[in-house]
Amino acid sequence: MLLEQFKKKMKRIPDMPGVYFFLGKNKRVLYIGKATSLRDRLRSYFASDLLETRGPLLVQMLQKARTIDWRETDSVLEALLLEASLINAQKPPHNTELKDDKSFNYVVITKEEYPRVLVVRGRELEQKHSSLRRDKHDPNSSDKNVSVPAYTFGPFPHGIQLKEAMRLIRKIFPYRDKCVPGQGRPCFNYQLGLCPGVCAGAVTKKEYRRTIQHIVLLFKGKKKQLIQSLNKEMRLAAKEEEFEQAKELHRQMYALQHIQDVSLIKDEFRRLPSRSLGEGGRIEAYDIAHLRGSANVGVMVVVEDGEAVKGQYRKFNIKTAKPGDDASALKEVLTRRLGHDEWPLPRIVVVDGAKAQVNAAQRVLAEYGMAIPVVGVVKDEKHRPHHILGDRTLIKDRERDILLANAEAHRFAIGYHRKTSRKKLTL
Repeated sequence: MLLEQFKKKMKRIPDMPGVYFFLGKNKRVLYIGKATSLRDRLRSYFASDLLETRGPLLVQMLQKARTIDWRETDSVLEALLLEASLINAQKPPHNTELKDDKSFNYVVITKEEYPRVLVVRGRELEQKHSSLRRDKHDPNSSDKNVSVPAYTFGPFPHGIQLKEAMRLIRKIFPYRDKCVPGQGRPCFNYQLGLCPGVCAGAVTKKEYRRTIQHIVLLFKGKKKQLIQSLNKEMRLAAKEEEFEQAKELHRQMYALQHIQDVSLIKDEFRRLPSRSLGEGGRIEAYDIAHLRGSANVGVMVVVEDGEAVKGQYRKFNIKTAKPGDDASALKEVLTRRLGHDEWPLPRIVVVDGAKAQVNAAQRVLAEYGMAIPVVGVVKDEKHRPHHILGDRTLIKDRERDILLANAEAHRFAIGYHRKTSRKKLTL
């Protein structure tokens, strides 16, 4: 039924950025997503290998859906902001995991005389006296006001894209994040044009609060209202012969109307499958180690251009997975790893195990909107590589690197497990 609906609407679905909706009975919104190309993204939901690439939860949602709808935007940036706003407002049931996951990002505007604009983790929002605590050097702040944000936007599931979005927004509307108001000297971001100069007294409280309201309108998806507001302010400034201010308002208005979000588009394409990865590129391999369920640990190793990059190896103590459940442990490790936006994304993910481990990794990547290929190294009874599961062409091109990454992951996991076990024995 849903496929028939899609076929009828396919010609009308634009090859443009936007937000899409899967609707159930009585047009209830089941799921909201964003896309660089609405047409390509919606078409991907009807691929024959959907279960393997996106997981059973998504398939269950599609079985409940009766129709699809969409809202076109002028840019990927607007789609990103609109998606978060709509998820927060409508709380679709199949976005629940996304909404509740404390590892996702939120944008917070603090309650201060000169508000800060911050990107924080969901878990930080629950810790009132952590990242949102008043800067002890800020004489214009109070713990009471800063501990609770004035505005919170999110969740944003795609951390890397959010970082790129914040860079774009800050170029249009410079804001304060760390500097101290009235400190008498300009901060580094002011010199780069990314802070309006609250630190150096270059902007009044009224002017800065107007900038904050512009940012709020943008995050609420009210671009049309924002442009109207900027146009009105520009005309008023020109009338009062405040020509520098009028020029800046014109720049902001033009930038909003011609958003160059190439970096966001590139990041979106990076999430699509790569048909031929060829030589080189980053491979990440994962392994879980335990002894009858005790001292449960996981590791990540990196191989680039055929060489192990040991400085980028990472260790994980398993916190939530039940002892002996390797697939759940792998899911936990991958979820925590993807929370580190500062780490480069791999071209291939290698797991130690068969279909259960491959499926677990694919589900986590799908939840983050990433179509990174996953291969599994299956071992024989002596724990030697027997065969590799996954894309045959990819395996043929990169078999040596895949096996090297897997061997390194196993070696590193065993070493970390032994060290952890010895520590527990001495306690």
